[in-house]
Amino acid sequence: MASNIQEQMIPKLFGTSGIRGKLGENITLELAVDVGMAVSTYIGGKGCKVVIGYDTRTSNEMIESAVVAGLLQGGCDVLRLHMVPTPLVGYAAMKLGANAGVMITASHNPPEYNGIKLWNPDGMAYKQDQEREIETIIHEKSFKKASWEDVGKIVDISYITEEYIKDILDHVDIKPGIKVVVDCANGAASHLSPLILRKAGCSVVTLNSQPDGFFPGRMPEPSAQNLQELMKVVKATGADIGIAHDGDADRMIAVDEQGRISDFDKLLALICYEMGGKVVTTVDASICTDRCIEKVGGEVIRTKVGDVHVAEAVEAENASFGGEPSGTWIHPDFCMCPDGILSALRIIEIVQKHGALSELLDSVPSYPTIRDKVNCDNTQKGIIMGSVETELSNLFSDVHDVNRIDGVRISMNDGSWVLVRPSGTESYIRITLEAVDEARAISIRDKCREFIGEFL
Repeated sequence: MASNIQEQMIPKLFGTSGIRGKLGENITLELAVDVGMAVSTYIGGKGCKVVIGYDTRTSNEMIESAVVAGLLQGGCDVLRLHMVPTPLVGYAAMKLGANAGVMITASHNPPEYNGIKLWNPDGMAYKQDQEREIETIIHEKSFKKASWEDVGKIVDISYITEEYIKDILDHVDIKPGIKVVVDCANGAASHLSPLILRKAGCSVVTLNSQPDGFFPGRMPEPSAQNLQELMKVVKATGADIGIAHDGDADRMIAVDEQGRISDFDKLLALICYEMGGKVVTTVDASICTDRCIEKVGGEVIRTKVGDVHVAEAVEAENASFGGEPSGTWIHPDFCMCPDGILSALRIIEIVQKHGALSELLDSVPSYPTIRDKVNCDNTQKGIIMGSVETELSNLFSDVHDVNRIDGVRISMNDGSWVLVRPSGTESYIRITLEAVDEARAISIRDKCREFIGEFL
């Protein structure tokens, strides 16, 4: 009992996707050094190798240097990639037999944010129990430091990018002729994604492909609001497809040849249908994925929101594919790290094989979907979710299932469902729902917003 209470007192640093927050508030140099020393302590220190990279944020070299200092002090050798997309860190850790990987990124968050995400030797993100170990080491300051003669060294491994390019192109079969507009959000894929698309045989137009941590072209979240320019350029240039990455390119969202941003769930259903077999997605994903995978005799496994939960289930179930509606997709035949560049190549491959993206997306069953969020302080999340778990289902008269695997998902007799869960990375309560018609969707959303609003 005492140990459980003691464990509960250890501050939680990790959200659904690594440690993340505003620079100088949640993310500090002191924390970065501690993370480096904690990782070194956790994996064994002397003789261990750690891959490290960063995205384009203005604070990244500063945070990276602090993490590197912690790793070196623990006796680890640091394999330095410099500015790279997240998938390259996971790939390099796997390819070079490193003991861990570290990516300095806040992914889709605004420029004032930064973060630290940790990777296993197989390219999979750290699991929750591993994150808790790191949190415990930091809280207890139980670092193991190397003596002066055993301090680690730094090795440049920029060369691994060429191997990544070769390997990723070997995993797809694209013939010349596809015209692509790629929007890299001034992020970590600004050089690499256009280069790989060209090497794959695509004719490429680039947007926001100059690395810049202020994100002057657009904010790194690949949302409809932020992709207006991409949508216009795809249509104006007669391109076959538009591709948008987030800040670190572990995600990909597509725009069809008519200049329409793809419905996130339909795009996920499309790739799941193509991969077939057993696929993994999250509790907030649409039932259109289930309907599509049923056609090819496959199976959908649902898990908590967060790419590490998807990756764990992919590994446990020996699944062919795993993905979230956000565009964070895992391709286990290549690496267990989410890879927005490979995701882009595979959607292009599908378009070349089966026809226009607009027609393919329109063929996916459609249900009115709402993804909403309610602002709230992180301190309020626990109180709100406690009431959601016990009382929210009472607002609906036709509930047939309540799933608490991640937040609360309420399923109703007419096929409608709603998921209410706290954001793991931002100060929001998220409401995700799908309904039989628009009026029903709006009614469910309004009831949930009103219920949450009582606590604000």
